[in-house]
Amino acid sequence: MDFANYLLIFEHIINNPEPPAPYNNPDYLNYARLNWSRQQRWFKTGVITPEMRDAMARITQPQRWIIITEPWCGDAAHNIPFFEKLAALNPLVTTEYQLRDAEPFLIQQYLTNGGKSIPKLIARDAEGNDLFTWGPRPEACQAVYDRLKAENADFETIKTDIQKWYNEDKGQSLQREILAVLAYA
Repeated sequence: MDFANYLLIFEHIINNPEPPAPYNNPDYLNYARLNWSRQQRWFKTGVITPEMRDAMARITQPQRWIIITEPWCGDAAHNIPFFEKLAALNPLVTTEYQLRDAEPFLIQQYLTNGGKSIPKLIARDAEGNDLFTWGPRPEACQAVYDRLKAENADFETIKTDIQKWYNEDKGQSLQREILAVLAYA
């Protein structure tokens, strides 16, 4: 599905008086609503670096960026706006969205340490060959997450510290990581 259809699904979930599973669980529904707000904020305030703009302009062959995600995913709310902003810089780059928990279950081919961590960005060429993958979060953010898990931090602490990291980073780490992999694509 394209991004517009992903947004329609997202909006249907958060505005539905009887949302489908897992959003019929108040925690999931609240995560989705919060993620909608975060995503909208990054669309308004996220800034693409000049280096990233230049790299996107240098793409001369079609690329299809497949993003595997779910509306409940907090990391997705912080990264998807940047994927879309980047793709918008070059008409040769298109985005496609797949829900992690729905067929065709593409995530099974792109596990992270054996888990279905999202978001996952898969960049493919016109023939369908993988150029690069990225995800589920910037390396520095992953380091914060790993440290907190090792310290047996509670879920609320993890959520708060990860949110703080994203707010301070402002998409800069994601852009550096995408810039690095684009150099080889």
